[in-house]
Amino acid sequence: MTATDGTTGEERQIFVKICGVTSEADALLAVAMGADAVGFIFAPSPRQMAPQAVADIVRRLPHETVAVGVFRDEAPQRVVEIANQIGLHAVQLHGMESAEETRWIAERVPWTIKAFPAGHPSVARFSAYGARTLLLDGAEPGSGSLFDWRLAEGMVERALLVVSGGLRPDNVGHAVARLRPWGVDVASGVESSPGVKDPSLVRAFVAEARRAAALLPIEPEPEPAARPGTDHVFDWQEE
Repeated sequence: MTATDGTTGEERQIFVKICGVTSEADALLAVAMGADAVGFIFAPSPRQMAPQAVADIVRRLPHETVAVGVFRDEAPQRVVEIANQIGLHAVQLHGMESAEETRWIAERVPWTIKAFPAGHPSVARFSAYGARTLLLDGAEPGSGSLFDWRLAEGMVERALLVVSGGLRPDNVGHAVARLRPWGVDVASGVESSPGVKDPSLVRAFVAEARRAAALLPIEPEPEPAARPGTDHVFDWQEE
């Protein structure tokens, strides 16, 4: 691998998720621009998708692309059921799900992401939720508003952390440099209108995240959020 200074060496990698995808064209666009994952929202939102529509898109994604379903205060059984039916690789819980509910889902879905607003008191007890990855967002998800990055400093191991909330091509590099997260997540910051991705913004976002990550020193880190590939989730109905 070529380092940023032109010498040969390793570069620190970063996971990039493009969320709020509402069409096959935008999903394939995100993949073409280098995103690792695409997110589909099943909760009430301008970007809300129906499960069958997402299933049609997921079937056309490259094998290595991580398809993430975003839920908010959905019944745990329904979360796992949709994940099974569609073939999702991960689920993201973006509501007031309890630790017990999150653990139940995490036992049945190989990769469960639990989202909290930055500064939420439950972040300190994240391990009780049994999720593989923590996503820190702003107080109003989807609003495009930044949160105070100081709220994320030292709250959790960086290898567990995905940062979201108000990220755009012009600030994602600063977020990566300051917080050094495992991954970054964006929805409205790369859109021309709600649910419609802008190719130039998606390209710039991915490039800036990668550029900033490549400048960070390599540190030995665990891989709690290693991609599950296309392994099937567990079927809660069979238990």
